[in-house]
Amino acid sequence: MPPKASKFKSNAKAQEEKREESLQAVVSRTAQDLILADSYETRFTPFTLERPRVQISKYTLEFLAHTGIQEIFIYCGLHTDQVEEYINSSKWKSSSSSFRSLTLLKSDATSVGDALRDLDHRDLITGDFILVSGDVISNMSIEASLAKHRTRREKDKNAIMTILLREAGIEHHTKSAGRRPVFVLDPSKERCLHYEETNCNTGGGTNIDIDPDLLSSYSELEIREDLIDCYIDICTPDVLSLWSDNFDYQSVRTSFLYGVLKDYELNGKTIHTHIVSDQYAARVKSLRAYDAISKDVIGRWAYPLCPDSNLLEGQSYRYEKGEIYTENGVALGRNCCIQNRSVLGAGTSIGNDSIVSETVLGRQCRIGRNTVLEGAYVWDNAVVGDGSVIRRAIIGKGAIVGKNCIVEEGALISYDVKLSDNVVIAGTRKLTRTKAGRDVSPQTELAAVGESGEGYDYVAEDNDSDRSSASASLVYRKPDASLSNLSISTLGSTASGYEATQSISRKDSFVSETSNEAEPNKDFHMEATANILDSLQKDELPDNIFLELNAFRMTVDVSQHEIRRAVVTAFLKRVANLEASGLGARESVHKVFGKYKAVLDRTIFDKEAQMKPDQIDLLILVQEQLVSHAKGDSLMLFIAKELYDIGVVEKDGILKWWDDKRSKNGELTKVRGLTEKFISYLEEEEDDDDEDDDEEEEDDDEDESER
Repeated sequence: MPPKASKFKSNAKAQEEKREESLQAVVSRTAQDLILADSYETRFTPFTLERPRVQISKYTLEFLAHTGIQEIFIYCGLHTDQVEEYINSSKWKSSSSSFRSLTLLKSDATSVGDALRDLDHRDLITGDFILVSGDVISNMSIEASLAKHRTRREKDKNAIMTILLREAGIEHHTKSAGRRPVFVLDPSKERCLHYEETNCNTGGGTNIDIDPDLLSSYSELEIREDLIDCYIDICTPDVLSLWSDNFDYQSVRTSFLYGVLKDYELNGKTIHTHIVSDQYAARVKSLRAYDAISKDVIGRWAYPLCPDSNLLEGQSYRYEKGEIYTENGVALGRNCCIQNRSVLGAGTSIGNDSIVSETVLGRQCRIGRNTVLEGAYVWDNAVVGDGSVIRRAIIGKGAIVGKNCIVEEGALISYDVKLSDNVVIAGTRKLTRTKAGRDVSPQTELAAVGESGEGYDYVAEDNDSDRSSASASLVYRKPDASLSNLSISTLGSTASGYEATQSISRKDSFVSETSNEAEPNKDFHMEATANILDSLQKDELPDNIFLELNAFRMTVDVSQHEIRRAVVTAFLKRVANLEASGLGARESVHKVFGKYKAVLDRTIFDKEAQMKPDQIDLLILVQEQLVSHAKGDSLMLFIAKELYDIGVVEKDGILKWWDDKRSKNGELTKVRGLTEKFISYLEEEEDDDDEDDDEEEEDDDEDESER
């Protein structure tokens, strides 16, 4: 018997070793890779209204080809036909491709979280994989990080992810001018213990909230604000499972990373880091980063990722003194001056007496005489007329700039826009040929591009708003203008749909004010909302908040409906604050609605009434203000359940709201979907109560008959 047991043990060990060896091979030599070609962000509008950022993704694929990755999955939700056309005609699909397979996954996901949950359901990932954003520019070798990840996994199966970070200093030019990542690390194990994003525009230094237990549990901690997060993550399949288990996770860092680290006591999962200092990696996550990284590539900081390496198909760049790169067929006029750090694409011509400095010109561009181009990006087939001046602006492919035009710093002119002669384009302007569903009058078009021009001013939608304009700008203008991750998304970000910080704007970004509403009511709503939000952020007592609100109401004489509306708006904005800081949606709702239950209670006066008009009104107000939010249906479920759990809204109130025709009107239906199961639960509970009552009545009748 003992020998048999020993043999069984030996076989089990051999099987385990074989399985681990296979996993190592998958990780180290043929790891699967997932590229998120769609960032679910709006920082590159108006350019991404028409076309994807394929040119940037080419560099991401080059990076992966040099890592030995064999199987590539590209996730894409926008402009999928154009992305597919590029992939099918590229060298990556040829017989000489470095990849064994490259698959485009089309999806209607509206956030990174939705995309990863969809990937988990497809069961395509068979082992460890590398998650990469489709805008990564890197010459980094990942062999060392893969080896460390593999070693950690052998010792601890709960080590689910390794984040690749680049050491670069606090004020590196490729970093965001708005929000910056802060990593709290255990240096002895290269383990990430806490993650937070800080707003560099608030002044007064950087403040982060660290769990006191971390300070007492570790003899040494590193708080690192000097790291560039390249969004290159080595992951195990457990990562996808966690995404699926937490449907409120939407972003990789502020949702997933923050949430997993915070819930370590519950899930036991650890996340580690690998920090490099002598290699290059950065994300082209904004136009400002596009400018900074382009300068790095031209300055050869990312070697061999530089123009004269001619890594991309069809390139023929030559390096010349002064970091000037030219392709074949460039024609230069008399006395034109090409200054340092400039790139000239094939077939481009530059007229007499023109000056080109620190400028990138694409292929087949036609630059007129006496022009001045400084720090500009002029894409393929663009035309710049005689005497025009362009400084630190982007001119899209096929665009035409007329004669004697001035394009100021920061202006964005998208594909095929045509400017008349003698037009001045301010640095805040974004021009596009795409109407994007908007009605544009001939007068508006004329004012935008001139009498013979073609194009329109791009105006961000409500949930883009001016908050995203700073991130979608080539030039960083003022400290309160760039909010990075708070302003990037109309689809899936934690702040999409309403303001994330009070300092951005006092306006109500949830519900448009109706045109026939009285001005005093407008003033009351805006000021009351701002006051309540300020009190919530200062963590004031609920009684003090309501006393101040009630005193203000008496001076204006508004209805209880207006009181509820201001309270709901302020509470939801505070929820947005907490989500933006990395707190999950459910926890944010509980922290605001649960803690300040007393404020809500004093807006409800129908607990003894049969029809529950106040409770219905409260829930409809929540509905109205969540319609434009990407996670509106999730938040509606969390809020309805929280209001019921804390007793602000009764069962009858919720059921009557659900049946009320106003809650089913138009766009309000969009946020009802996830709440349906909760309603079914309440209805079943009510049916059970009715059956119990009937049984009790029958028992009473039987007792009476026996007597």
